[in-house]
Amino acid sequence: MYMTGFADEAAASIEGQIKATCELGWSHIESRSIDGINIHDLDDDAFDSVYGKLQDAGVSINCFGSTIANWGKQITEPMDADRKALDRAIPRMKRLGTKLMRIMSYAVLKDRSPEDQMKEERFERLRIITGQLLEAGIQPVHENCMNYGGMGWSYTLSLIDNVPGLKLVYDTGNPIFSDDRTKPEPFPKQSSWEFYQNVKEHVAYIHIKDGIWKDGKAAYSYPGDGDGDVRRIMEDLIRSDYTGGVSIEPHIGAVFHDDSIKTPEDAKYKMYVEYGRRMEQMIAEIKGSF
Repeated sequence: MYMTGFADEAAASIEGQIKATCELGWSHIESRSIDGINIHDLDDDAFDSVYGKLQDAGVSINCFGSTIANWGKQITEPMDADRKALDRAIPRMKRLGTKLMRIMSYAVLKDRSPEDQMKEERFERLRIITGQLLEAGIQPVHENCMNYGGMGWSYTLSLIDNVPGLKLVYDTGNPIFSDDRTKPEPFPKQSSWEFYQNVKEHVAYIHIKDGIWKDGKAAYSYPGDGDGDVRRIMEDLIRSDYTGGVSIEPHIGAVFHDDSIKTPEDAKYKMYVEYGRRMEQMIAEIKGSF
């Protein structure tokens, strides 16, 4: 097991992201954006600069948090943008030695029922994406976020059944604010533990978020302080001899998809480092209890 995280929640610049990672004593970053631009959209000169700074610091990118097929993409629109992003990302991932790419399964069609979500089109596109990545020696991992697979554990398993070679990154926090469409209307929020139990045999990677659903929105917290069943899930992973990455995505000082959350840069940095330390402490306590 190794620790990593979305260091763009600590700092926008690659220098700040490296600094936070090294302060925690880690050697990995799950890269999403640098100076507000996703790594597959950086121009070549900017990417070369990022690559050099990572090499100098001895920090690697263990997973690429791409925007491919994410909640900002509609299944009703052509997949041209995703194809182009793949073509840009793959050679960069090879250069970085990155073996995992986070993908999703397109936004939920809000005006349709759970069973009327163009699932066959989603499966076909993810087969194309997954096949191209696997051919390049890169493992795609699907995140249970605001997408088809995130509607509930059975929808994630449908992706696994229909997309050969696809594996999962399980996010402990996303179920807290996601409707559980495996149950009748009005849809309750999901249980992180229930979702995890049903998909865990396919999990290759973990995202750590926590919080509660309050007044119609997610209120994020430090790990173990919310309803994400973080400790329970980590206990199960450790008992199962999990050897993959544990990636923190605090959402306390910064939320990638919510520009309304404004936190001073120094405070974001401190929150990220504190989050990482608390997660390490939790893991140490769990291991010490066995």
